[in-house]
Amino acid sequence: MSPRQRMINLMYIVLTAMLALNVSSDVLNGFSQVQEGLHRTNLNMSSKNDVQFKYLAELNEQNPAKVGPWFVKGTAVHERSAKIFNEIESLKKEIAAKADGKGADPLKLVNQDDLEASSVVMLNPATNKGRKLRQSVDEYRDFIASNIADPEKRKSVVEMLSTTVKAPAGTVGPVSWETKMFDNMPAVAAVTLLTKLQNDIRQAENETMTNLITNVDIGDVRVNQLNAYVIPNSNMIIRGGKYSANIVLAAIDTTQRPTVYVNGARLNNPNGLYEFVPGSIGTHDFSGYIEVMRGDGTVDKRPFKSSYTVIEPMATISATMMNVLYAGINNPISISVPGVPMNAIQATMTNGTLTRNGDVWVAHPGKVGSEAVISVSAQLEGRTQSVGSMTFRVRKLPDPSPYLAVRDGSGNVTHYKGTPKRISKAALMAADGLGAAIDDDLLNVTYSVVSFSTYFFDSMGNAIPEVSNGAHFSSRQKEQFKRLKPGKSFFISNVKAKGPDGITRDISPMEVGLN
Repeated sequence: MSPRQRMINLMYIVLTAMLALNVSSDVLNGFSQVQEGLHRTNLNMSSKNDVQFKYLAELNEQNPAKVGPWFVKGTAVHERSAKIFNEIESLKKEIAAKADGKGADPLKLVNQDDLEASSVVMLNPATNKGRKLRQSVDEYRDFIASNIADPEKRKSVVEMLSTTVKAPAGTVGPVSWETKMFDNMPAVAAVTLLTKLQNDIRQAENETMTNLITNVDIGDVRVNQLNAYVIPNSNMIIRGGKYSANIVLAAIDTTQRPTVYVNGARLNNPNGLYEFVPGSIGTHDFSGYIEVMRGDGTVDKRPFKSSYTVIEPMATISATMMNVLYAGINNPISISVPGVPMNAIQATMTNGTLTRNGDVWVAHPGKVGSEAVISVSAQLEGRTQSVGSMTFRVRKLPDPSPYLAVRDGSGNVTHYKGTPKRISKAALMAADGLGAAIDDDLLNVTYSVVSFSTYFFDSMGNAIPEVSNGAHFSSRQKEQFKRLKPGKSFFISNVKAKGPDGITRDISPMEVGLN
């Protein structure tokens, strides 16, 4: 091909490209008309949104407790929408200034067919304003969607503000949203697209504000009947106490009874009457929740907690002469006041200490031979009132009984306390030493054996004493055990044992007999 022909072909290609880039004036005028229409719509939507926000603010002033959470969300929506709207407006002015010069009006573009203005402003790699705008739209879309409860409306807003694009046919690789919007786009078209985006912002704001205003009352429960109820703190009043009751107005819907659940089980009584026969005495807690249908069809769940006190319907009878506390040990004491919960009861003690462990009190008296007085008071209607006292005698712990810990035929450990019962030689050899305790089912107190002696008798009737190794059998004692013949006996004496009161005492001896 000659150089002249190459020049002709090149000129043809350039001419074709220039014709392709030459946008018709009618098309550009059409963009201007669309731009004007969208601008008017934006003004109307902005006014409508301002009215909605003002209405929500007035509701908040009237009832801040109810409307407050929705007003906070509405304020955030209103401010975020204004921020991104103004951000887009500034980009429109920059494109207009690039096309027509400083101070140009985006609504009155002169160089409407300028193909460089939008690309220079939005796709400049140094500023990345197009990419930043896309990120702002994405963040705004996610924020708005989180404030719309209706899934269908939320889906519509998400699709309206979507920045996901499909690559045009013949394009290799993915195309970004900003490239599709502003690459080689006439200035008037780019401004129109940004105005359309502003319109979408206003539409999303309007949809969200409408949803928030609706939610102010949509969760209310509908009622058609009002009843008065008296709810007393207690139907049992102690003399000197005060009767206290809440007189309330309860609203119900007789056409749609709420569903009540107590301790996880549904209450089958339609009037909400909870009845049962309690078992054990004391204060018991119960909890549950009430499900009621809201005006929007959703279920409102309201939890509740309460408690009740069960007292024994019997008189308390006690022998005055048996009011005894033992020094040196913890004496369990039961203290209760009919009609008063346990956590409202206090007690004090003279000649010792009185501590509480749940519903059980533990008295630890001091001086033996002196009296200990336990005084009880209760919190009634916010004041402390004395409800009674009792005097106890403080005695020393009785002496324990010595025993051998042996195993019976079933392998259970038992306390062998001497003749007339007998044990096998194998059980004696398995025993480690001597124990001492008060285990008469009235007191169960363990003592520490300090020392003891065993006495064996030879064939001449002579006593052979052996001393223990503390509470354990010594090796010499165990040697004597091995020599014992069936049917023989030996004695354990000189037993010294120390109790929890810190007193070491001599306790009675015991005779051990073999089978």
